Parts: sequence; structure tokens; C-alpha cells
Amino acid sequence: MTSQPTLTKAEDGPGEPGEHGSGLQAGLKNRHLSMIAIGGVIGAGLFVGSSSGIATAGPGILLSYALVGTLVVLVMRMLGEMSVANPTSGSFSAHADRALGPWAGFSIGWLYWFFWVVVLAVEATAGAKILEGWIPAVPQWGWALIVMVVLTATNLASVGSYGEFEFWFAGIKVVAIAAFIVVGGLAVFGVLPGVDSEQAGLANLTEHGGFLPNGAGAILTGVLLVVFSFMGSEIPTLAAGESEDPQRAVTKATNSIIWRIAVFYLGSIFVVVALLPWDSQSIVDRGSYVAALDSLGIANAGQIMNFIVLTSVLSCLNSGLYTASRMAFSLGQRGDAPGAFARTTARGVPRTAILASVVFGFVAVFFNYEFPDSVFLFLVNSSGAVALFVWLVICFSQLRMRKIIQAEAPEKLVVRMWLFPYLTWAAAAVIVFVLGYMLTDTEHNGRTTVLLSLLVAALVLVVAVVKQKVTARTALVGKD
Repeated sequence: MTSQPTLTKAEDGPGEPGEHGSGLQAGLKNRHLSMIAIGGVIGAGLFVGSSSGIATAGPGILLSYALVGTLVVLVMRMLGEMSVANPTSGSFSAHADRALGPWAGFSIGWLYWFFWVVVLAVEATAGAKILEGWIPAVPQWGWALIVMVVLTATNLASVGSYGEFEFWFAGIKVVAIAAFIVVGGLAVFGVLPGVDSEQAGLANLTEHGGFLPNGAGAILTGVLLVVFSFMGSEIPTLAAGESEDPQRAVTKATNSIIWRIAVFYLGSIFVVVALLPWDSQSIVDRGSYVAALDSLGIANAGQIMNFIVLTSVLSCLNSGLYTASRMAFSLGQRGDAPGAFARTTARGVPRTAILASVVFGFVAVFFNYEFPDSVFLFLVNSSGAVALFVWLVICFSQLRMRKIIQAEAPEKLVVRMWLFPYLTWAAAAVIVFVLGYMLTDTEHNGRTTVLLSLLVAALVLVVAVVKQKVTARTALVGKD
């Protein structure tokens, strides 16, 4: 069982040759952490992926979002309990290392890193498509390259640069969704000045086949379609280690997750399904949010939403590169990755970890353009279920970590999981059920995603076990 360092102002780490690296620095301000926490749950998937969920489950998609949202709240509460007691850049990977063993920290850390570097390619391509539509003189691959280079430079500059970019990216997303909810809500209740939308109204929730037009089973199918749009809610626990007051930052992020999900996910989706009939063809053709804005007669709704989606894409890219590099840094610190990953510059930037992450991202972008239906499709599918794996590991880690913290430093249990251990076990059971249900889903690629993700997870786990045995054997030889 390994012990993990507790961060305050900086996390110890070796410096690079010729530099004065002193580990990660406390370069994130409170306003950065606050906006990262708020914007972290708002991914581009909310804007571009909700239409398929609505088409599948109808107004009942609200229950799908509520179920996944509740699960995320529980998982974040568990992660908050562990991270407040021991804030670290490795977050759940470091907790799993201590609670379950080095094999667990190694496996989930590398799977999480793999997930985010694939996301880099997905988001870079999505952003490039929007930018090419605005300025076609630059080819799509050129825009993808430009976006990746700019955000890599931002992350290499300092953690404060990442925080500042994310503050404004997240701020735009938050303001946009808040405005959408207010304007759409006024239209739903018929009090929006200058707008007379005949389609809008609460009747849309029960007419057109009822609240569950495709049956109760569609709620679970909806869960499969929306669950991955919640990935990113754990980022504040990784970023908190580079803030001035990690415990306060994690506590605040954990306590605010309920209203953030309720407002931004449930609130905005409620407005969409109340503004338009769920079976409106415009939702499928133009996307749920664009169709909703069009129904209100708002000019250039498509371009407005393209700008918001682009902002979300850039935010996801920015956070994805940051998150992947900090996980790589933590793995390097624990000896689960090359030692160079744990080295920082004089400004506290893990340069090698960032460059290694972005290089894989560039390679994935290349595969996306050259082999979209083979290599890149494999990468996407094989990382698709990682979010559920991460949440499951958090559940089992918290079950063990609660006993460790109570035995070693009970005063650090500032944030406590509700109804422990019953809700923890319930959350784990729900996650396992969702994974099992995905194996029955052939229409939306759920079975392929789970099987390929399990294959990659098994390969990583084998490497972890072999590494652990080699390390133990080496230690015994050293003692002799």
C-alpha cells in the first residue's frame, strides 16, 4: 500500500535538468476553480448529443438525465470525500492506488489518460469543421492543427494560462445556457415579449404520444446516449491541487454539483422539450438547441449555436490536455510512467507530460483523417466506457478509503458520503447495471463500445499486474 502526498501550495516533483522545477505550483485562482467547476459539467456533448436522446426517449429523456445526474452527484460526493482529505493531481487514480493497490491506480490512470487524448482528436476535428465553415480558405486539417498548437502553447506557458482560458471558455458556456433557459422559459409560459410561438407549452411534455412515447425502456436507452456527456465533472478534483486552498476548492465543487446538473442539464433540456414537440424533425435535422432557438424566430440561430459549440469544444480541448497531462504527471510520480513525466519547469508546468499527451492527440487526429472507419473508430469505441470504469473505481476506492482516513486522520473527513456505505454500493450496482445493459444495445453501438473498452482495460490491467510483480521481485532482490 503506497502513501500519497498531500498538496498544499505545490506538489513535490523533480525539476528538469538545468531548471528549477519544484513540482506543480498553486497557480489557479479561486475564480478559475469556481468556473472550472461550473463549466466542467457542460460538455459539447450536451449541445450536439441531446437531439438523439430526445428522439429516442421523447420528453422522458428528462428522467434519463436525472438518473445519470443523480449517479454523478453520488460519485462526486465520494470523490470529494477522498480528495478533500487528500487533494492530489492524480485524484481518483492516486486514491485507487492507495485504497485498492498499485494495479488499480496504474490501470485507471492510464485508461483515463487514453480517454482524454482520444477526446483531443474528436474535439479538434469538431472545432475544425466549424472553423472551416466560417473560413473555408483554411482546410479542416489546418484548423485542427492550429487549434491544437494554440492550446498546447497555452498549457505549456503556465497553469494560470490554462485557468484563464478556461475561465472565459466556461464563462461563455454558462452565460449562453443561462440565457437560453431564461428566454426559452419565458416563451414556454407565453410571457416572452415579441415572440408568439404556437408550438411552445407544457403540453409538449404529455402530447404527441405521452411523456414516454416509446415506453419506459427508452429511459435506459436514453441513459446510454447521455451518460458520456457528463464526463469532466471530476476535473475540479484534479485541478484543485494547483490552487491556493485545495480543500476549500474541492469542497465547494462537490457541494455545488447538484444545482449545476439541475440547472444546466435538466433545466436546458426541459426548455427544449417544452418549446418543441419531441418528434419534431427539426430537432434531428438541426440539433435540439438550434431547433429551439429557430422556433422562437431568433435570427442566425445556427451560427449562434455554432459559436457556443465551438467555445465548448475549445474548453473541452483545453481541459482535456490539462487533465491528461496531470494524470500523466501523477503516474510519473508514482513510478507508473516514465520519470520524465513527473518533471516540471521552473513555472511548475509538467512539460514532458503535456507534450506526450498532445503528440498522441496529433496521431489520433491523423488517424481520424486517414482511417476514420477503422483505426480511429477503434480508438473512440475502446475509450467509450472509460467514464463508467472511472466511476466504478471511485466507488470501490471510497469504500476502502473511508476506513483508512478514519484510522489515520478522522479530522480530514470534512466531506462525507451520504448514507455510507449503502449509497456507495447502490451507485456501484447502478454502474454495473448500465454496463450490462449496454451489452444488449446493438442499435446505438453500446455492445461494441463496452467490449472494446473491456479489451483495452484488460490489456492495461495485465501490464499493471506484471509491473507490480516485477517491482515486488526487484525489491526482494534488493533486500537480499
